[in-house]
Amino acid sequence: MFVLTQDGLKINWVEMPTYNTIMSVAAGVGLLLVVALGRQLVDGREIAPEGWSMAFAVLGALLTATGLHMTLTWPLASGGFAFDNIIFGEPALAFGVLLLGSALVLWRRAPLFTTTADGAVDRRLELIRKLAAPISLFVFALGLCCFAIAAAGWAFTLFAAPPEEPISGQFADYPWIEATFISGLYVLVGIGAVLFPFALRNMRRPLLVVTGGAWTLAGLAFMLFGALNYFTHIGLIVHTQ
Repeated sequence: MFVLTQDGLKINWVEMPTYNTIMSVAAGVGLLLVVALGRQLVDGREIAPEGWSMAFAVLGALLTATGLHMTLTWPLASGGFAFDNIIFGEPALAFGVLLLGSALVLWRRAPLFTTTADGAVDRRLELIRKLAAPISLFVFALGLCCFAIAAAGWAFTLFAAPPEEPISGQFADYPWIEATFISGLYVLVGIGAVLFPFALRNMRRPLLVVTGGAWTLAGLAFMLFGALNYFTHIGLIVHTQ
């Protein structure tokens, strides 16, 4: 929990563990890798499925473990930020499990993804359609959830950092700034997720470009923001412990 004292904000970090730093970095890199793999497959490039499988498995394990813990235990509730367990925990868990599933498919069906001989590219894309079609409905639903999270961020002015947090705390008097930034990232992820089933079905360049572009921007932002938070969150702990 946290209390306001004459010396400023004090937080009992033992009762409110926070690890959305690694979650943000892993989610951002995961989005970037999904786009990169999709681009290589659509362009007919040869890939090393085992390498992509390892990357997805590592990121998926991180997101699944942290997202599952946050979803089931609500560690941020004691500090008055119960909503953050839903906002960060559940999407991280969903994305982590999706990455683990992708890693398993890439590993088990590796030979079907490696060849780029004549006609093999079209067969590979058709295989991707068939494999990803069932789960694409869940991706679409997650996109709607991202829109809902973004709307909540704007409506209730969430995500604002306290003044004790370095850098981000400079905008504590303007909570709409960080609310707009984080909500905007969820909108980008949501756009890509909602378009994903349609882009997958038709493999049309405009839909693929919009989906990939949205996830690339969101991925870069989540990755860089998560890396920055390693400084800002450590500073917040130092200032409030």
